Amino acid sequence: AAPAEGAAPAEGAAPAEGAAPAEGAAPAEGAAPAADAGAAAAAPANDKLAEGEALYKQICFACHDAGVAGAPKLGDKAAWDARIATGMDKLYDAAVNGLNAMPPKGGSSASDEVVKAAVDYMVKSVK
Repeated sequence: AAPAEGAAPAEGAAPAEGAAPAEGAAPAEGAAPAADAGAAAAAPANDKLAEGEALYKQICFACHDAGVAGAPKLGDKAAWDARIATGMDKLYDAAVNGLNAMPPKGGSSASDEVVKAAVDYMVKSVK
């Protein structure tokens, strides 16, 4: 049974799609700030992008935060522009299969799909 109209969702439950919080209502604990909500809504395959961000924060950051062995740094537009110009397929191939000092999948056991989502996350940081 659906909750009565105007009833608050259970703690930790996501609001119904398209539902807006009541005016003046505080965001739920752990809710993203409104500024992030618009960016997230605009991203295709939002769940995958979140998985890509999680993989970045677990594995990829080790090289891409510091530029280890020539890895393009997260958010460094100049370092990413030429790579992006080669096309997403080449970026995905390098991430999945490895390139230069980078091992396949950055040394992770993530699926190809999640590795590609991590690439999307890194590319999104410079757009």
